[in-house]
Amino acid sequence: MTAITVTGTILAGNPLLETYKTPHQTIPFDKIKIEHYMPAFEEAMKVNNKEIQAIIDNKQTPTFENTIVALEKSGSLLNKVASPFFNLMSAETSDELQDIAMKVQPQITEHYNAIRLNEKLFARVKAVYDTKDKLKLTPEQKMLLKNTYEGFADNGANLSEKDKETYRALSTEMSMLTLNFGQNALKETNKWNLLITNKALLSGLPQDVLDMLALNAKKAGKEGWLLDLKATTYGPVMKYADNRDLRRELYMAYATRCMQGGEFDNQEIIRKIANTRLKIANLLGYKSYADYVLVKRMAENKDNVYKLLNQLLDAYKPAALKEYADVQAYADKNGAYFKVQSWDWSYYSEKLKAEKFDLTDEMLKPYFELENVKKGVFGLATKLYGIKFVKNPSIPVYHPEVEAFDVIDEKGKFLAVLYTDFHPRDGKRAGAWMNDFKAQSMDGKTDSRPHITIVMNFTRPTESKPALLTFDEVTTFLHEFGHSLHGMLTKCTYESLSGTSVYRDFVELPSQVMENWASEKAFLDGFAVHYKTGEKIPAELVKKIKDAENFNVANFCLRQLSFGLFDMAWHTIETPYTGEVIKMEKESMAPTQILPVITDAATGPTFSHIFSGGYAAGYYSYKWAEVLDADAYSVFVKNGIFDKKTAASFRENILMKGGTEHPMTLYKRFRGQEPTIDALLKRNGIAL
Repeated sequence: MTAITVTGTILAGNPLLETYKTPHQTIPFDKIKIEHYMPAFEEAMKVNNKEIQAIIDNKQTPTFENTIVALEKSGSLLNKVASPFFNLMSAETSDELQDIAMKVQPQITEHYNAIRLNEKLFARVKAVYDTKDKLKLTPEQKMLLKNTYEGFADNGANLSEKDKETYRALSTEMSMLTLNFGQNALKETNKWNLLITNKALLSGLPQDVLDMLALNAKKAGKEGWLLDLKATTYGPVMKYADNRDLRRELYMAYATRCMQGGEFDNQEIIRKIANTRLKIANLLGYKSYADYVLVKRMAENKDNVYKLLNQLLDAYKPAALKEYADVQAYADKNGAYFKVQSWDWSYYSEKLKAEKFDLTDEMLKPYFELENVKKGVFGLATKLYGIKFVKNPSIPVYHPEVEAFDVIDEKGKFLAVLYTDFHPRDGKRAGAWMNDFKAQSMDGKTDSRPHITIVMNFTRPTESKPALLTFDEVTTFLHEFGHSLHGMLTKCTYESLSGTSVYRDFVELPSQVMENWASEKAFLDGFAVHYKTGEKIPAELVKKIKDAENFNVANFCLRQLSFGLFDMAWHTIETPYTGEVIKMEKESMAPTQILPVITDAATGPTFSHIFSGGYAAGYYSYKWAEVLDADAYSVFVKNGIFDKKTAASFRENILMKGGTEHPMTLYKRFRGQEPTIDALLKRNGIAL
C-alpha cells in the first residue's frame, strides 16, 4: 500500500481510511487511536473536494443522476470518519477528543460552507430542480431533489458574494458556540461532588442508592458516600432523602450549573447563540430563527406551535394546580412548616404516590433487572415485527460496558447492528439518545444495512446487586429503542432520507409510541420477574402501575410546556437580545409555573437540547409527537397491543419510510386521518 502524506502525517495504516475488515464492516474501535482522527478528517475533506469538483467539471447536461445522486453519494469517507468521532464526543469523550473537536469543527463547517456556497455546483442543482415537473421521479427522488435544492438555498446559496462571506463567518461562529456550550455543561457537571461521612444525613435513601454512593467513594479512594450530579444520584436524592438541607444543596448545585461566572459559565454563550441564529435567519430572509426552522416542520409556523402549547396549557394547568395543592396538603399533614419548593416536590410527591397507590420505585425495581428488561424490550420487537437480537462479541466496541447485537429479520436475514450503552460515566453527557454509526442506503440492488446505537445513563449494578431499573428508566429504554427501530427497520434508497432523517416534530413518534407498552400487563408479564426469586411481577402490582400512570401527569406536561415556551422565546426574537439570560427564562416560563420560582436557579445554561443539540425552535416536538403517539397507539389498543397487522402497517408506513415523503402523508396512510388532541387528553385523564 502506498503511503499518503498529509501535513507531514503518514496515513498508511490509518484504520479510519481503510475498508473495515470487521463483522458487517463495523467500526474497528479497537484499532482507532486519538492520533488517527485529525489526519483522517483532513484526507476525507480532500477526497470530498475532489468528488465535488468532478460533479462541477462534468460536461454533460445536469441530470438527477449525475448531479443530485452524485452529490448524495459524495462525502462518504468524511461521514465514515466523523461518525465515530462525534458519537464518542457524546458517549465517551476525553480532553484529547475535545481538543481535536475545537480544531476540526471550524474546518468542517468551512468545508460544507464551501460546498453549499459554490456557485457552479448550485447552478447544476438549480438546473435539475427547475425541470422537476418534467422529470419522471418517484416520491423518494422528488424528496431528495427538493431537499438538495433547499439544502443549498437555505444555507446561503442565493446570497450575494458579500452576504455569503457573512454567512460563512456566522455559521463557523455558531458551530464553535454550540460546541463550547456542550463541553461547558459536561465539565461543570463532572466537577461537582459531595462526600458524606455521616450516614444519618442520607436517611431515606434506599440501600441500592447507598451502595452506589459508597462505590463512588471507593472508586475515588475515599471513605463514605460520594454524591455527584449524574441522574442516577440526583434523581434518588430528590425523591428519597429525608434531609431537606441535603436536597436543597443538591438541587441548587444542579440548577445553578454554568451560571455562576467562571470558565464554564454559559450565559453569554446563550446570548451569542440566539443572536447569531437570528443573524443567520435575517440574512436568509426570515424575521426570526423560528420562522426559518419551522418551514420544514409539521407545525409549519410559530403560530401553530404556540397554538398547540397554549391548548395544552389551558387543558392541563387546572389539573396541575390541583396536583400541587394535593402534594402541599400531604406535606402539611406530615409536619411540613413551609411551602413545597422545587427540592421538595419529588420527595413529597413520591410519598403521596406511595400512600395513594401503595406503589414506590423500590417495590418495582427488583422486577426490572436490566438483563430481563433487555429481553422484554427486544422481545416486544420480536412480537410486533418478527425481528431478533443476537449478541455478537466479535464486533469491536468503544467501551467494555457496550454490547453489540446482530439484528435479524423475520426471515433470518441480517437487518442491522445495534449497540447498547447503559450506564453513566464521566466521559458521557447526561440524558439518553439514539444515533447511528452508519445509516441505511441502497446501492443498486444492494441494501447497505444500518449500525445503530442507543445510549443511556441508567442505575449501575452495585457490588451486591445487578442493575435494577426504575420504572422511569424502563420507559426511557423503550423510548430510545423506538428511535432505534426507526433506524433499523428503514428501507430507503438514499442515506439522507433513511431512518430518523425526518422532520424534528415527527421523529419522536416512533420513540414515544413505544412508551405506551411500559404499563401494559401483557408486556410486563413476559419479562418482569424478581431478580432473586424468579417470581413473576404480581398482577396487583401491575394494576398499581396502571392506576398510578397519570399521577402528577399535568405537572409533567407543564414542565415540558415550560421548555417549549422557553425555546420559542429565544428563537422568535426579531432583534438581538441584550438582556439578562435568566430573566428571559423566568418570563417565558411564567405561564406554566406552579411551584414557587427560585430566582437564582435556571435550566437554560445547561439546556443542551436547544443550545448544542438539534432542538432549537423544536422542543415543542415532544408534545407535538405525544399527540401523534397517543392517537397512533389508540389503533393498537383497538386492535390488540401485539396485533401484527397494525404493527405491519406502522412498520410499512412509518418506520420503513424515513423522510421519503411528507410525515403527515405517511401518518394518514397509517391512521386514515389526521391526529387530534383528544386521544392524549383521554389517555392522561384530562376532561375533554
